[in-house]
Amino acid sequence: MLDMRFVRENPDVVKENIKKKFQDAKIPMVDEVIELDAKSRAAKQEADDLRANRNKISKQIGALMAAGKKDEAEQVKREVTKNAERLAELEALEATLSEQITKIMMTLPNIIDPSVPIG
Repeated sequence: MLDMRFVRENPDVVKENIKKKFQDAKIPMVDEVIELDAKSRAAKQEADDLRANRNKISKQIGALMAAGKKDEAEQVKREVTKNAERLAELEALEATLSEQITKIMMTLPNIIDPSVPIG
């Protein structure tokens, strides 16, 4: 199986290789897998940002509770809950995208050695 990074950085090489194997129907899959990868990477980045924000807010909740500001702490807790829901959505999206990417990557042919004759 090809490396996703290689496909992302060398889509023309992968497409040319597919042509050499006379599997032209798979050429659109290269662009599709690159698009899915971009969505997956964006979802992962957003999820990582939400986790970092959750950790930061959790510390604030402790400080607010210690200072006796329960109303503010409850408000911050609601924000954490909202972030947790979004995080769950993103994790589900990541899993779905990963599955789709793997399925496509398994169908893309490996790169042919230059010494191999075409046909």
